[in-house]
Amino acid sequence: MLIFSSSHRYKKFTQGETVQSFGQLIRKARKKKGYSQRELANELGIDFTYLSKLENDRADYSPKEEKIRQLASHLELEAEELIFLSGRLPEGEEDFVKQHYKTMPTLFRRMRENPKFAQKIFQEAIKEEKRGKSADF
Repeated sequence: MLIFSSSHRYKKFTQGETVQSFGQLIRKARKKKGYSQRELANELGIDFTYLSKLENDRADYSPKEEKIRQLASHLELEAEELIFLSGRLPEGEEDFVKQHYKTMPTLFRRMRENPKFAQKIFQEAIKEEKRGKSADF
């Protein structure tokens, strides 16, 4: 479950996982892959000081989706999870949110006020997705 904490700083809360920010997650993955900040920044075509700010959750803005997808690819992370963790919506999801702009505030408010309700929705979505994937085979 993602919880909004500031402009682009979402924190990830799931059962049994430690809390991580976008910056913490990419720093951990970068180090695991053996990249220096300069090396990864060069691969992505961004300034290493911006990457440093991202890793320290001090950037004034989150990267564009294209850069997040490149980050995910280089660090072997799930791109859509990283996009959500950065505080952005994947391009395809923006249209869905716009189509349901009247009901989205109620849904988000209800999930924020009642974490059990939110957890139930997430569990059902995961079950449904797994059923869909297994039906595809």
